[in-house]
Amino acid sequence: MVSFKTALTTHRLVAIVRGDEARAAVRVLFESGIRLVEVSLTSPDALKVIADLASEVPEGGRLGVGTVRTPGDVDDALAAGATFAVSPATTDVVRASVSAGLPILAGVLTPTEVETALGHGADAAKLFPASLGGVDYLKALRAPFPDVPFVPVGGVGVAEAVAYLEAGAVAVGVGSPLLGKDIAGLPDRAKRFLDAIGGSA
Repeated sequence: MVSFKTALTTHRLVAIVRGDEARAAVRVLFESGIRLVEVSLTSPDALKVIADLASEVPEGGRLGVGTVRTPGDVDDALAAGATFAVSPATTDVVRASVSAGLPILAGVLTPTEVETALGHGADAAKLFPASLGGVDYLKALRAPFPDVPFVPVGGVGVAEAVAYLEAGAVAVGVGSPLLGKDIAGLPDRAKRFLDAIGGSA
C-alpha cells in the first residue's frame, strides 16, 4: 500500500461521511470512483460501519475514521480496520496515532498548530475550518510552510476545491457539498468533483 501522503496527492479528495446512511454512502462513493473515504465518529455506529466495509475497499482505496479526538479513538479505529485517522485538532491524539502506526491527517488552523502537528509526526495538515480564511489564507500559510501537505476542509464545494488545489493544497476534504441530502444524487456529485479536480481512481 502506498503511503497516506502519496494517496492524498494522487486522489486529491477525501470524502467525509456523517449521518444515518453512512454505510450506503461509503459504498456509493467507492463505486463512483472516490478512493479516500472518512467516516466520522459522530455518525451512528461509525466503527461498525468501518468494520463491516473494510473488506470492500477497492484496490488503492482507504477507509478512515474521522473526528478522532482521544487515544482511545485511535485504538478503536485500528480495531475496526481503519487505514487512516482524521482529527479536528492537533492534540495528544496525533502522537497516539503516529505511535500506533495509523496515518493521521491532523487538524490545524494557525502556524503554531502546523508546527506542532509536524513535530508530532502528522502525515498531513487538515486546514480547518478552511472557510474561515479561504484560499488567501492557505497561500499565506504556504509561504513559510511550502513543503507541508495541506488538506483544506470546511465549506469546500467544487469551485473551492479547484481553487485550493491550484493554490497548492495536496487534496481537499469534502462533506455536505459532496454527500448532499440524498444518496440517489451522490454518483453525479462524485463525478462532478472528480472531473473538476482530476483525481486519480
